[in-house]
Amino acid sequence: MLFSLSRRLAVSQVPDASASPAAPPARHPVDEVLPPARLGLLGLQHVLVMYTGCVTVPLVFGAAAGLDTSTIGLLINADLLVAGLITLLQALGVGRFLGVRLPVVAGATFAAVTPMILIAGEYGLQAVYGSMIAAGVFGLLVAIPFARAVRFFPPLVSGSVITVIGLSLIGVAAGLIAGQDPAAEDYAAPGHLALAGGIVLLIVLVNRFTSGFLSQLGVLLGLLAGTAVAVPMGLTDFSSVSGADWFGLASPFHFGAPHFPVAAVISMCVVMLVIFTESTADMLAVGEMTGRPLTRKDLARGLAADGLSGILGGVMNGFLDTVFAQNVGLVGMTKVRSRYVAAVAGGILVVLALIPKLGELVASLPGPVIGGAGLVMFATVTAVGVNTLRKVEFEGTGNLLIVAVSVGVGMLPVVAPAFYHAFPTWVQIIGGSAITSATVTAFLLNLLFNHTPGRKKAGRPEPEASGDPAPEPAAAN
Repeated sequence: MLFSLSRRLAVSQVPDASASPAAPPARHPVDEVLPPARLGLLGLQHVLVMYTGCVTVPLVFGAAAGLDTSTIGLLINADLLVAGLITLLQALGVGRFLGVRLPVVAGATFAAVTPMILIAGEYGLQAVYGSMIAAGVFGLLVAIPFARAVRFFPPLVSGSVITVIGLSLIGVAAGLIAGQDPAAEDYAAPGHLALAGGIVLLIVLVNRFTSGFLSQLGVLLGLLAGTAVAVPMGLTDFSSVSGADWFGLASPFHFGAPHFPVAAVISMCVVMLVIFTESTADMLAVGEMTGRPLTRKDLARGLAADGLSGILGGVMNGFLDTVFAQNVGLVGMTKVRSRYVAAVAGGILVVLALIPKLGELVASLPGPVIGGAGLVMFATVTAVGVNTLRKVEFEGTGNLLIVAVSVGVGMLPVVAPAFYHAFPTWVQIIGGSAITSATVTAFLLNLLFNHTPGRKKAGRPEPEASGDPAPEPAAAN
């Protein structure tokens, strides 16, 4: 049950010493501080859900850039550090300038991988991190103007994009469960599929037959039980844990002073806009789930934190961050709305960044285990998008066509990853991302059908400002 943001104060017309003291204002579930044990477990659950996706980015980039194992390990530590700091910033906020103050978790985005590889090959790693710093500054400058465009992200647009986000991530879960190489001998092995299916079943049963705090730990219980079953199956390999250091962190500018080639800077600034479109949809979704709709100021603060990730990543050898969709799905599934849970997750990520041995332990979770839990998370994101679309007026409008075309265009790079291979790099960056292409398509079609003269009007039209953030509360955070 969602609590109202309005605060009621019991005020008497005539002072009365015998009167009971005024009732304290109701605290919104987003601002609720849970008991320490619950905070710790729920925060850990968020980390386990996003960890593999987060560290995959430095693994892919490092391999493509020809870096050695120790350097890739350095990138993983830096990646976790930046993700943890930005998650803390998003959850707790800094004054009126940074942080959306919602239960969101940040992590490295795949949108930046292709341009980073191209820049590394053409200009070197110093240019990669120099262009990242420039993109971060650019993100800070355009966060407020970008947030003002949120009125053009009504449920019609955000629902379409959130649906595509979930659908596009299901392929990631399938790859973790079955493997990445169809020619491999153990590809889609029945035991792997059974293990993932058992985890899904356990999550379903926990949510169906338990209540309260236990029902909120379905994913964590699934991960732990799945790992326990994977040990006798021979799917676990913790050998790398013993060889990892207990403490370690790369120094700033590990690869040298940053360089700023114009082409590299422009490319990374485009990526920053792509990240903004992804994070906007995810933050709007979390605002919807938690019953705290975003204001323009909230959104601008959240986007500014994404921009800051570019500066931190460029200095600390990390990566650009975005709001992680799988953690959005976890919020929708567990119904835990406290932003302090996300703050704890951010703290755990920082600890993992400083203790590589612990990071190796979490990274050693078997793919079928992560994939089974991820399948539920990603499908939950899709369901949230469908639920958002229920608010859209379809009768007598072009909105059904907008949803159809947006989902279709967004899913093209998912079902055909090489669909845009013959186009310039900047087209591949935008069109090759399911999230970005769906966002751009839904945004432009919404302008064409609903914000131009002569638009179709239904008998009960959707208000033009339905996608606007709510007015700033009288008692802002």
